[in-house]
Amino acid sequence: MPAGRVVVVDTNGQTRRGWLAGIGAGALATGTVTALAQATGRFHWWAGFVLVPGALLAACGGPLLARGGGRAFGGYVIACAGALVFAVGTLLMLGLTGVGWPVMIILPCLAIAGTYHWRPEHPLGGGLHRTVALLSLTGAGLGATFLLITTGVVDLAGTGWWGAFMMLAAVAVLGNAVDLGRHQIPYRLQAVTLLAGPAVVAFLLGLRFLRGW
Repeated sequence: MPAGRVVVVDTNGQTRRGWLAGIGAGALATGTVTALAQATGRFHWWAGFVLVPGALLAACGGPLLARGGGRAFGGYVIACAGALVFAVGTLLMLGLTGVGWPVMIILPCLAIAGTYHWRPEHPLGGGLHRTVALLSLTGAGLGATFLLITTGVVDLAGTGWWGAFMMLAAVAVLGNAVDLGRHQIPYRLQAVTLLAGPAVVAFLLGLRFLRGW
């Protein structure tokens, strides 16, 4: 950029577009869920008192996300909180809480994993953040498996299938421990030990459950 050139950012325009996008998406999602509930004969009108506030809360995160910068993280948190409330309203509206409860595991885990963009620059903080994000993805996979079970898509009765997720989580933690070992930072050995020790134990326990020992 040439010296002396001033770049003007239209923050008001960004905020306005964020509001329009957020409210538009919320209205579309609310209308879709309501129409689906009515079409399938599962309409529970009182669930609208959860559904609509969730959509509005999620929309409130749109302007902050659109403006970017330090406000984007706050907007992301607000949008995710609204999405969780909206998901609860959807399950209540459709009467699917009995089979859809694993969604309440999947969405929070995905929300945490989505914060990876805001990871700290310091190797130790970044490594720990990456560990939490990968564990959250593992948790989302666990929730998805629960959802497949509750909906009858798969039948894993009599198996130690959860051991596979314990092993997957252990691999994620151990991989980040190895990565931390590459950096010349204070307390590197302690950090690697704190991550690698429980990871090895979790992997062996997961293998035990999976193999049925």
